[in-house]
Amino acid sequence: MAKGLNTVAVVTQLAAPVAQALSLVLWDVRFEKEGSSWFLRIFIDKDGGVTIDDCENMSRGIDKLLDEADPIEQSYFLEVSSPGLGRELRKDWHFERFLGREVRVRFIRPLEDGSRDLTARLTGFEKGAVTVEKQDSTPFSFELKDTAFVKLNDDADLGEIPD
Repeated sequence: MAKGLNTVAVVTQLAAPVAQALSLVLWDVRFEKEGSSWFLRIFIDKDGGVTIDDCENMSRGIDKLLDEADPIEQSYFLEVSSPGLGRELRKDWHFERFLGREVRVRFIRPLEDGSRDLTARLTGFEKGAVTVEKQDSTPFSFELKDTAFVKLNDDADLGEIPD
């Protein structure tokens, strides 16, 4: 593994050119443990949606590079898929791209009213601070680090995916 880089960073560097060559957007890369197994998950996207052929082509394109670079010591399962409906917003560009869209937020700790969930329109994102507009049109800001997730609302119109 490249010195100073973690697994996700190395895989992202390997996967980005493959995705670009296939006219795909590299949405996210995650290396996660579930039970006793490790999963390397590569999420891809494109205008019009991802097909099974897109996933297969990405998987074949990255597989040899992973074998050559050998950035992961333990055994793992490789999964390539679409971020799907209700996609999780994790990167700065995710938030910037979907400004004005409706999101679902789950907070780690309950809010003042005791709720942990909020559905609102995404109106701003800067340096980890998220601003939304509640359904009563009042603005509400919070730190991304205080959330379990921020996802596009399943009913949201996804629009075009950025290059």
